Amino acid sequence: MADDLDRLLDEVERRLCRLPGREAAGGHRRGDGEEQEEAAAAAAKEGRSAKLLMSAGSSEENIDDIIDEICNDSSFTKTPLKLKSNSASLRPESNSVVVQAHRKRCCPVYLGGSSSPYGIGTNISKRTCDQLRCTACDFRVSLFNDYIWDQSCDYLFFRNNMPELSKLRAKMIKKKGARAYACQCSWRSIDELTDLQTDQQLRWVCGKHAE
Repeated sequence: MADDLDRLLDEVERRLCRLPGREAAGGHRRGDGEEQEEAAAAAAKEGRSAKLLMSAGSSEENIDDIIDEICNDSSFTKTPLKLKSNSASLRPESNSVVVQAHRKRCCPVYLGGSSSPYGIGTNISKRTCDQLRCTACDFRVSLFNDYIWDQSCDYLFFRNNMPELSKLRAKMIKKKGARAYACQCSWRSIDELTDLQTDQQLRWVCGKHAE
């Protein structure tokens, strides 16, 4: 910007100090009438610039007038300022944009038998949650349709065998319409739709569903 200001001041000085009618050395000599017209026009323009400079004083408006007049002159080449734009660095790369699916939790959370459909449970849509996670052992809750747990199951059995199905089968009993639930610290056999809030001992929560 300093270079543009120096150019502007040089142009003002050149216009006020040059002699009307002077031509560059080696230039083509034109007719007297044409020279007189150009000399008169140059003198009038320089007269206006000189008048503006004399009356300018410290007035900011008059200085702006001088600058506007010089900038509007067709002989003054305008050079636009090149400002470095940071907008490019703010644009995310198209391949770096990760769109995450909107996820919802069940409210309330339902357990149910194998005939109960999975989905996001609500008071209106009573679906069983298949995204359960235990806040006590931090294990995802496994569920098995048409099975119940044997009555001999205990904490150590699930602690040692979850989530390996081949080992869990040792205490799974086939029962049509039932569903067996288990994490590493708790287990339940469910036959019908049940609100999880009615079982205060379970520390299971909905881990959110992708829509």
